[in-house]
Amino acid sequence: MAYRRRNNTVLKKLLNRKKIRNRHYPTPRSTEGGFGMDWSISNETKKGIIIIFLFVLAALSFLGLFDLSGAFGQVVVKIISWMLGALKWLFPVVALLFAYFMLRSDSYGIKVVNYAGTVFLVLGLTALWHLQFDIKNSVFAAGQGLGGGYSGLILSWPLLKLMGFWGTLVVCLAVFIIGLLLTFETSLYGLMWPVKLFKFIYNKISTLVQQHKREPNGYEEEEDEDEDEIEAEDESLAKEEDQTPDKDYTEPQFEKKAVSLSEADDEEDSKIIKPKKFGKKIELPLELLVSKSGKPTSGDIKSNQQIIKKTLSNFGIEVDMADVNIGPTVTQYTFRPADGVKLSKIINLNSDLALALAAHPIRIEAPIPGRSLVGVEIPNQMAAKVTMNEILAGSQFKNRESNLMMVLGKDVSGKPYLVQLDRMPHLLIAGATGSGKSVCINSIITSLLYQNSPDELKFILVDPKRVELPVYNGIPYLLTPVITDVKKTINALKWTTVEMERRFDILSRAGKRNIAAYNRNASDKLPYIIFIIDELADLMSTAANDVEAGIIRLAQMSRAVGIHLILATQRPSVEVITGLIKANIPARIAFSVASLIDSRTILDTSGAEKLVGRGDMLYIGPETSKPKRIQGVFISDRETHNIINYIKQQGPADYIEEVVERQSGYSSSDGKGFYNDSGDALLGETKEIIRESGKASASLLQRRLKIGYARAARILDLLEEQGVIGPPDGAKPREVFLDKLGGVDPLKFASREHDLTGELRPLEQNQNDSFYDDEEDEDEDLDDSSEEDLSGKNDLDEAEDNSEISESEEEINDITGEDEAEEVTEEVAATEEENEAEESDDDDQKDNDKPEDIEDEDETETEDEKPETKKKKVFSEDEWT
Repeated sequence: MAYRRRNNTVLKKLLNRKKIRNRHYPTPRSTEGGFGMDWSISNETKKGIIIIFLFVLAALSFLGLFDLSGAFGQVVVKIISWMLGALKWLFPVVALLFAYFMLRSDSYGIKVVNYAGTVFLVLGLTALWHLQFDIKNSVFAAGQGLGGGYSGLILSWPLLKLMGFWGTLVVCLAVFIIGLLLTFETSLYGLMWPVKLFKFIYNKISTLVQQHKREPNGYEEEEDEDEDEIEAEDESLAKEEDQTPDKDYTEPQFEKKAVSLSEADDEEDSKIIKPKKFGKKIELPLELLVSKSGKPTSGDIKSNQQIIKKTLSNFGIEVDMADVNIGPTVTQYTFRPADGVKLSKIINLNSDLALALAAHPIRIEAPIPGRSLVGVEIPNQMAAKVTMNEILAGSQFKNRESNLMMVLGKDVSGKPYLVQLDRMPHLLIAGATGSGKSVCINSIITSLLYQNSPDELKFILVDPKRVELPVYNGIPYLLTPVITDVKKTINALKWTTVEMERRFDILSRAGKRNIAAYNRNASDKLPYIIFIIDELADLMSTAANDVEAGIIRLAQMSRAVGIHLILATQRPSVEVITGLIKANIPARIAFSVASLIDSRTILDTSGAEKLVGRGDMLYIGPETSKPKRIQGVFISDRETHNIINYIKQQGPADYIEEVVERQSGYSSSDGKGFYNDSGDALLGETKEIIRESGKASASLLQRRLKIGYARAARILDLLEEQGVIGPPDGAKPREVFLDKLGGVDPLKFASREHDLTGELRPLEQNQNDSFYDDEEDEDEDLDDSSEEDLSGKNDLDEAEDNSEISESEEEINDITGEDEAEEVTEEVAATEEENEAEESDDDDQKDNDKPEDIEDEDETETEDEKPETKKKKVFSEDEWT
């Protein structure tokens, strides 16, 4: 028995030794060579040697083609001629490209498939080149270095034996195309660029030729049309001269007609500036995006599971380990705690688990939504990039329900995660500097560009940093160039608010609930508008009231009309992300932040301070009850430039300049607020009242709007600042500038007020004479009337004087006796005679003066006269006594 036990122990040792030898880890004996030295070579060194060898081979073969490398070059050229025949010049080119792409493998991501594709490409090309020889002469031609050499002979000779010339031609052409596809890793659509280029050049040349042919004929046609118009005008004028009316008859300038008030609304709709239709959908190929994706390295999974279980058991928590989800950035270890264990005890062991696992930071999700498990998320040893190409090529994106799907990335289990923008309906992105906000915005824009045409989707991009989004300038998806100024941003928010109200009017007239229902049956579809702000903190620090009011107004109401907001900031504080903004934007993305306070400011919960960074995010939306961890999509600058250049080739951009123009005299420094451009919510309704009535007064606004005098006067001052009404002029009504209100012509307004319509026509000569005669008669009537007015005015003055004198006499009689009254009456009579004499002298002077000065002189004289008479009538108490 003892002997058997010894054999068992020996067998176990041998088995263990074999297991150790079979491991992939290097042992000291495997790395040591002769003399106890390490003779191993790193992969980078091997790669460098191969690159140098290829460069040297390409240079020597190229020089040998021109007989510049001596006998060695001649030998190399002879070998290349046997291999490739007349296509021997391909060898230095292919060798040089191989060396270059191996040197820049990190930038271009060349795979083994690409090198294999190049071999197929050269093989198919040499076979096609060797088809010029028949079966009998093909072997001899290959030996002489003609045709495609022995490479072309290997493929063409057996095919010629089996299927003849035409069959061989088809197969060789197919091998050549397969080589192209594998070499450039593209699709058949991508190989059509030479045809598209030829078609584009042909269309341009044909249009230029047609324009050149039409130019002389076009001028002749225009001249003929002008001559015809002149002749028609002469004939019409001749007919009007023959049919001249009588001198006594004048044509009416206006005719009685019912005026429809809806004409003004139609004119307003016609004045609204809309972007021009692009007319086609841009199909972006996936080849513009890099398809290279790596695999994550999660470490020893079983060892980590044992460490988690042992650490929890040390603190009296028994758990059963469950599934392990390997994601791009983190690996999630799940377990089920025993009955009666509080989750708060597990959450409090965060630091202890991080110490035991030697990993930082780790995040505990207790519980996992929809499962009775607890998850511990540990960062991977090597994270994997999530590329846009692999998600757009997946089945989840192809089977999407809407064209507003945004690609966010992959979750902790490695599944693609997409969200629908119109269900959010707005998005808030926040995180520390360098955590991946701008890359996330670029990925969102790219995913939307791949789904919609310029007629279906429009962007308004705001980038106060001036470095991230200006690359998108020039694409037809933009309503305006990328905005970098605060004032222009506020104007764009105001324009978007006006556009929102206009769309609500359109939907109410059509009887539709939202833009999706309207676009199903409408011929002129409304495009979706995405308003993106890359740095909200800069705007809030400059004009917080205006920016916040505009964002809140749009966030509250713009969902139904297809306007959505995407806001990003690197300063997640309560001054930037206010309570009203958070209340109206439920969908939020939090990248890595510095503190727990920042995480609670964004998500109202903790977790963002434990993220790894570089695209690692927590997303919370209407469909999720708890934050979901996602590794964001990475899109490089090269991919972005490829997409933008491709879109620019399809057509130019058509901007709307009114988007960033000053709205109704707004000034951002006056602090008047956002609404209606001047700080009063009733200003728009006030303009409508003034436009309808043609008057502007505080009492009118008090009656119509049911407001107080102070607010009505304030609104009038605001309208005066905007140039809509004139300044106050005493008791006279304010002047109203109808052209500033828009939609109302002064002539049409007058015709509407008096129920008259028509058109102004030039008067004939006889009508002009009668018009001037009427003016002379009117002047004579004015002279007569002025004289009558003056005489009537003098009579009134005399009557007033007599009445005053009689009153004074009665008073005097009451105060004094009859004797004293007689003396006083004599004095008053004397003064009256003097006044009459002065008036007669003044009347003689007035007859010599011009009639224009009569009124002014009479007014001055009467004004001077009254105080004199009053002086004569007033007596002091001492005189009476």
